[in-house]
Amino acid sequence: MPGAALLDAHLQSGCTTVARVWSVNRKDGVVLGFTDHDQDLTFDGVIYRADTGLSARAVQQSTGLSVDNTEALGALSAAAIREADISAGRYDGAEVLSWLVNWSDVAARKLVFRGHIGELRRHGGAFHAELRGLTDVLNRPMGRVIQKSCSVVLGDGACGVDLNAPGVSTLALVHELATSNRFVLSGVEGFDECWFRRGRFHVLTGEGAGLSHAIQDDRQNGALRVIDLWEALRVDIHPGDQIRLIAGCDGSMTQCQSRFGNLLNYRGFPDVPNEDWLTAMPAQTAQRSGGSRR
Repeated sequence: MPGAALLDAHLQSGCTTVARVWSVNRKDGVVLGFTDHDQDLTFDGVIYRADTGLSARAVQQSTGLSVDNTEALGALSAAAIREADISAGRYDGAEVLSWLVNWSDVAARKLVFRGHIGELRRHGGAFHAELRGLTDVLNRPMGRVIQKSCSVVLGDGACGVDLNAPGVSTLALVHELATSNRFVLSGVEGFDECWFRRGRFHVLTGEGAGLSHAIQDDRQNGALRVIDLWEALRVDIHPGDQIRLIAGCDGSMTQCQSRFGNLLNYRGFPDVPNEDWLTAMPAQTAQRSGGSRR
């Protein structure tokens, strides 16, 4: 019998032993489990800890397209949710699952909420996490944008570029930390200057492992590489930490073809006239050959 049916049968018995559990799946692959029961619960390979001080308000659910939401409250704990991890952004956009579980038989459970972490606040040794349901994505603008530059993200399904292909990404080591958003790297060879501008900076080892930021600028400094990020990393990075650099793309048709050989998947409109053309005066010449105006 499915878990939801088992739980329904248990609830109809009139004498229930139920608890709520949550799992937080961070983008760096870390999965954390919590429960409001007084003992740990385990299923699907995840241990849901009872000693974390986490609680959650009732989930507001409705039919239609309204956004389901709730809020998780808890104490910051070195063993569970650390303030340093929140500050570093490790919980930004993390997936959250919530079940109602029969703690005497965890096979009897029902998924009651699925969404992600929205606004996350911390104060006085505690945190407040807004949980947004699946319908929250319906608030985002959808559809193609008519613009000169390509509207997709390098490496996504619409782009099709393999980020692991030679020339698209490379591994490097931190040689020196200039500032919190400027890094001097070693081991970057065979790439033109500015090759990684607008690309991604992924930390693979050390305290910042799993974090990723956008690259603002990329410069050659002898045998070393200087990388500037748009946003400072909020963790300590040390010499010797391994970094993965992903090439940048400015969205132009020229770069799509010359750098990635991906013109067939180009999603921009380079011939869209600009505002100056739209407000231009009619041509004064008598010639009407039908030739290009460019």
